[in-house]
Amino acid sequence: MQPIHGPDDFAAAFGAPAATIDRLTLYERLLRQWQKAVNLVAPSTLEHVWHRHFADSAQIVSLSPPDVRSWIDLGSGGGFPGLVAAIMMAGGAPSARPSSIPPQTPIRRGEGSAEGQEQSPTSPGQDAERRHAEAGASVAVPHSDPLPASGERGLTPIHFTLIESDVRKSAFLREVVRQTGLMQTGITVDILSKRAESARVSVNESLPRVVSARALAPLDRLLELAAPYSLPGTTLLFLKGKEADREVQLAESRWKFQVALVPSVTDRHGRIAVITNLERKAKD
Repeated sequence: MQPIHGPDDFAAAFGAPAATIDRLTLYERLLRQWQKAVNLVAPSTLEHVWHRHFADSAQIVSLSPPDVRSWIDLGSGGGFPGLVAAIMMAGGAPSARPSSIPPQTPIRRGEGSAEGQEQSPTSPGQDAERRHAEAGASVAVPHSDPLPASGERGLTPIHFTLIESDVRKSAFLREVVRQTGLMQTGITVDILSKRAESARVSVNESLPRVVSARALAPLDRLLELAAPYSLPGTTLLFLKGKEADREVQLAESRWKFQVALVPSVTDRHGRIAVITNLERKAKD
């Protein structure tokens, strides 16, 4: 992906409609205003907000289930990735992942892989890849289909819950939601000024659901935080860095799960951990 320098680059890369770009442009203006008093992002990234924050967050939307009803964002901070995902889904972008991404991405199957689960092979070669994956090798799987626009899904509107313990950052998130008019689009957004460990009783229980996080904690700790929200049917989307493989290996000592490490489109060293079937291992 070419660097995203501003609204025009973002619209071209993601196929985002004018309404989405307008909301993100307002988001950028508010971010710059509030950054003077609240440390929402690293100061060195502020001049690259469309690439480092908006595009980085937007890329995970197409990795979510197409019928997702509830989205929980842990440690939202300045709204990345959860609030950007809400804006993308409200705006009706035809695809939240740039078309420049290869149609196949590597998957690593964790110890929690369900035996006999369909991998949708389309050729004898892919069937062989599936058998290799069941033996612990890597295999390629297609990206999920583009997520329909909010007004096109014909389902219960998506309920976003952004969990952020810092009250000033939570106030910023509420202001972005208010000024962008997200609540008038069919998207519902709750901002909880709580730590993730104590917010579960306030979270919508709809399924299928997504739990997301970016730059919050190592994977093992993220799974600990996400587990109370991860009923069967939950997809976890975690933006990780160059240590993603090592973090997966460490997490497998305490957890069972399936994971695909999808290359990031904004950071050549980054990966998006797409995790399903999360279970805590029984203690010996």
